[in-house]
Amino acid sequence: MNVRSNEPFWLIKNALPQSYPSLKESISSEVLLIGAGITGALVAFQLLKSGKKIIMVDRRDICNGSTAASTSMLQYEIDVPLHKLIEKVGLTCAVSSYQNCEKSISDIKKIINEVKSDCGFQQKYSVYFASSKKDVDFLKDEFNARKEHGFSVKWLSKEALEKLGLKAYAAIESKAGAVMDVYRLANDILKYCTENGVKIYDRTNIEGIKHEKEKVIAKTDSGFTITVEDVVHCTGYESVETIKENIVDLKSTFALASESFKKIPDAFKKHIYWNTDSPYLYFRSTDDGRIIMGGGDSDFKNAARRDALLPKKEKELTAKFSKCFPDIPFVADYSWAGTFGETKDGLPYFGNPDPIKREHYILGFGGNGITFSVMGMEAILHAINRTPHPYLEYYKFNR
Repeated sequence: MNVRSNEPFWLIKNALPQSYPSLKESISSEVLLIGAGITGALVAFQLLKSGKKIIMVDRRDICNGSTAASTSMLQYEIDVPLHKLIEKVGLTCAVSSYQNCEKSISDIKKIINEVKSDCGFQQKYSVYFASSKKDVDFLKDEFNARKEHGFSVKWLSKEALEKLGLKAYAAIESKAGAVMDVYRLANDILKYCTENGVKIYDRTNIEGIKHEKEKVIAKTDSGFTITVEDVVHCTGYESVETIKENIVDLKSTFALASESFKKIPDAFKKHIYWNTDSPYLYFRSTDDGRIIMGGGDSDFKNAARRDALLPKKEKELTAKFSKCFPDIPFVADYSWAGTFGETKDGLPYFGNPDPIKREHYILGFGGNGITFSVMGMEAILHAINRTPHPYLEYYKFNR
């Protein structure tokens, strides 16, 4: 599957930080990780810390799938609002999911410091705003649910938002939010992992997987084999190729990066934004003075059709930015498209869809892909060791 269009902003900004060889021989180890984006990088980091011997492969260049197309906003807020999520999955799962997404932002900052990544991590206030008057009551219900369950939130009136330069009817401001360059971070984590023993191979496609007694044998399309005890799939939206269950609805999503401002507008110095529209819009600044926005989601048909929509979506998104921030001149410098996915409850999938096989999945779908992947780090060892963990229950397959 082609999960993104050509030339996302992060690839242009960073080029290829380092390269890796393709697999040219049959090898063995303890764990095979399939997928070398941010999810694979975080899982590799965690397994490395636990003493596991790891081989990682990716069918394309490292971090060149959905990670390169990410707008790299970190939020504790899940695509399904808290008060609606409580109705869907129950109080305990819903509230803990929000709490653990919030914790993940702090956890990823610790990882950034440990691997010494220059990924531009900045903590921000998150503003969830109603762009139409009819959404204000809905937003008030969400504010009350978050406040009731201990989240640090503040109600912003229309007048308060005008002072920020945002044209909207009301908003919830949360302390927990951040931005970074996830493509840079994923590459830095993988560099750290290779320096500490992880073997990484790019342009290496797994053609099939067999289970023999206590071993799992993965075969590449070049005819080589990788023999391990466990396989972990960190393949994101491409997991629809290997999982029979329909767990995610694929969407095409679109993003723009503005020309660089001489001085970043005041509205974006301390805040990131997203709104109550469906599909929602989201906005952030970068450390080189740009504004990135995304949205305009539509049902995914195929990559060619998605990419053909890009000129139209660029005009639509630019117009929507101007409606939200009328005093900020947004001139698109880069635009790109990617594949996005929605689960029925807005939550990820962790664990093993078939207990007979030693194949595990860490799939952080939705707008919280990065924070879900941080949570998946904690779940993966329990999945491999077949020990219980709340995440393996909350986010299990066939739920």
